[in-house]
Amino acid sequence: MSVSIYNNSSFTDSPFGLKLQQTFTASSSSVVIPTGINRVYAVVIGGGGGGATQATGGNGGGGAGGYSAGWTYVTTSVTVGAGGAGGTGLAGGNGGQSIYGMVFAGGGSGGTTGQNGGGGGGATTPGNTTNSAISYTGAPASVFVTIGYAGGAAAAGVSSGGGNGSNTATGTQTAGAGGRGLICGGGGAVGTTGFGTGGNGGTGDFFAGGARTSGTGLTFGGGGGGAGISSAGGDASANNGGNGGDGGGGGGGASTNGTGGAGGRGEVRLYY
Repeated sequence: MSVSIYNNSSFTDSPFGLKLQQTFTASSSSVVIPTGINRVYAVVIGGGGGGATQATGGNGGGGAGGYSAGWTYVTTSVTVGAGGAGGTGLAGGNGGQSIYGMVFAGGGSGGTTGQNGGGGGGATTPGNTTNSAISYTGAPASVFVTIGYAGGAAAAGVSSGGGNGSNTATGTQTAGAGGRGLICGGGGAVGTTGFGTGGNGGTGDFFAGGARTSGTGLTFGGGGGGAGISSAGGDASANNGGNGGDGGGGGGGASTNGTGGAGGRGEVRLYY
């Protein structure tokens, strides 16, 4: 009898022989590790980038927060990156970086003013839309639609990029979906007097991306939020972007002076 690793409860993403002991969703300076434990295995996720908006037409979704995992010395402090703010003045905000000990992950890039989705986070928060930083482990980034560790705009990756928007304000227009990955970018947006269809948020291994909106006129075309590692992405509303899911999901893009979706907050998990 064949067994699928995708629906078999005997398989787990937890490190072999270790148990998830603590999960942090906000920064703290009072992390307590039991006496005698000198090393822990940390899974660290940066905050997702916020979706961008546009006065005329639509704009891109935010990129997913970065993902890193590895052994580290213990410390009493943890930094958990906040999600980037959804854009109200064009660009979305970058997600914050998360750090525990020597394991760190950058935030996702916010969608930018050029209709491009933000890049997924790597070891640092990307400073542009098409290429993200390499991972903590040194795995390569991706460019545009190629697959790599940290996806550039509209690209898949462990942390994927946000979907591209469309700034064409007439005719039938469709925005790009957020990239697929473990943690996902938000969908892009359109703003057109014709029929506009926003991009769905990227769907991850565990949770779905948020739904886009579509219809005729300028009150449609918002992009869905990308799935985080801990929850689904939020649905778009009218021409506003959906929020990214908890655990690094990117916010959806917005159009016609709407509000971009906020990126999902980061997360740190400690195993020992």
